[in-house]
Amino acid sequence: MKRLISILGVSMALGGSVLGQSSEADLKRYVPILPSVRVQFFNIDAKLGYAVKAMGGGVYVISDNGWQSAFLLTDDGVIVFDAPESFGKSIPSAVARITDKPIKYLVYSHAHKDHIGGSSAFKNIKDLKIVAVESVAAFLKEQNDPNRLIPNVVFGDKKILTLGGKTVELTRHFYHSVEGDLFIYVPSAKFMMAVDCVTPGYAPFEGFDITANLGEYVKVFDELMTYDFETFCGGHLTATGSKKDVEITKEFTMDVYQTVKRIHNNLDQNAVAAQAAKIVGTDNEFLLFKVVLDRVASDSVKELQPRWINRLAGVDVWIESHVRTAILYLRWDDKY
Repeated sequence: MKRLISILGVSMALGGSVLGQSSEADLKRYVPILPSVRVQFFNIDAKLGYAVKAMGGGVYVISDNGWQSAFLLTDDGVIVFDAPESFGKSIPSAVARITDKPIKYLVYSHAHKDHIGGSSAFKNIKDLKIVAVESVAAFLKEQNDPNRLIPNVVFGDKKILTLGGKTVELTRHFYHSVEGDLFIYVPSAKFMMAVDCVTPGYAPFEGFDITANLGEYVKVFDELMTYDFETFCGGHLTATGSKKDVEITKEFTMDVYQTVKRIHNNLDQNAVAAQAAKIVGTDNEFLLFKVVLDRVASDSVKELQPRWINRLAGVDVWIESHVRTAILYLRWDDKY
């Protein structure tokens, strides 16, 4: 169901049908990537298909400009954070290009296969500890996916990994996936990795990163800001960031939420439905309700898009999905 909803949402956002393809005119109506974002792209090695960038303090980020992983180099070995489906198979060799130290840990940020679906490349690493929260481990056992190795070190809400004199703090949150999401924090490097909440330079992915809980999602930014970090890794796309990126994503998210709430609560919904009923009658209540929600969405997008189109990349691609996610939250979870 989640996959079907995602496909429908992408199709809606791109202005084409699920069965058809977007026309050239449809595609050209989206603005190009902002120049300020483009200059931050990782310089991908065409032969390797990825790039590795040193963040300081022994932390390295790996990216193919679509997904991101990271690892921490210590005196006694390496701790890897996530193994994306797209380039996970290359992570062991990428680490070997930096150090001859063995990989000791693989940490899962959450259960989604786009971020850990390359972990099968680690299956022959001797004595490897695969770390995840209990709910993620249970989900992966149920899925029995050979591309996502089963964790053998599980915990509840918090865990500290210590290796070679360095520590990694892991804390569970629920801003994105049903099974839980990790803050992965390396204090000595002032490095924070929290996947699928902030994508530096960009608006969030569809529906606020397909969050399963918008109420928790809107809290994540303040939770992140309590940490002392200088480098932020969001697990996706073309750059790492900083606290500034967390702040601007919070600003965007709260603007969407507050704008949708105001428009929704101030709209004369009965009048909108009554006008539609003059055309289609009163018996199709689903359709009349859809007309009301569509009006809220349309008015919200018209107001929000001009405010953000030159501040974050991808705003015009995903703004309607964000608005509709906010509508669902306001109608069924939030207090009016």
